[in-house]
Amino acid sequence: MESLAAFAGTLEVSPFGVWASGSSMAYPVANLVHLLGLVMLVGGIGLLDLRLAGLFRAVPVEPLWRYLTPVGIAGLGLMAPSGLVMFAADAVSLAGSETFGRKLIIIALALTNALAYRLAWRRKVADWDASAPPVARALALTSLLLWLTVAALGRLIAYT
Repeated sequence: MESLAAFAGTLEVSPFGVWASGSSMAYPVANLVHLLGLVMLVGGIGLLDLRLAGLFRAVPVEPLWRYLTPVGIAGLGLMAPSGLVMFAADAVSLAGSETFGRKLIIIALALTNALAYRLAWRRKVADWDASAPPVARALALTSLLLWLTVAALGRLIAYT
C-alpha cells in the first residue's frame, strides 16, 4: 500500500491530478462515463454469467458469448480511464481508504476469474446449449458476485 500512497501523492499534484480536481466538468463526466462502463460490464457479462449459471436455457450460449463479451470489455475499457480521472481528483484520500483498497483487490480477482474462465472454456461454449458443467456454472456465479461487489464497493467509497 505504500507504493499506492506514493503514486497517489505524485498523481494528485501532477497537472493531470490538478485538472481532475480543479475542472468543473472532469469529475462529473468521468463519473458518468464510469457508470456507463459499469452498466455495460455488468449488463453484458452479468447476462452471460446468468445464462452460464443455468438461467435463460432457451437462449443459445455461443451467440451470447460472442456478442456480450465485447460489450463487457468495452465497459471495462470505459471504466479504467474514467476511474483514473476520479482517482486522480482525490488520490491521497482514496489511497488510504480501506474500501477503495478492497475494491482494487476484488477487481483483480474478477479479472483473474474472467481470464481463467475465457482460457478454460471459450472453445467449449458452443456445446453448452442445455447446460454448462457445474464448475463453469460456479465460476459464472463467482464472476457475477465479484463484479457486483466491485460496484457496491465503488458506491460505498463515498460513505467511508
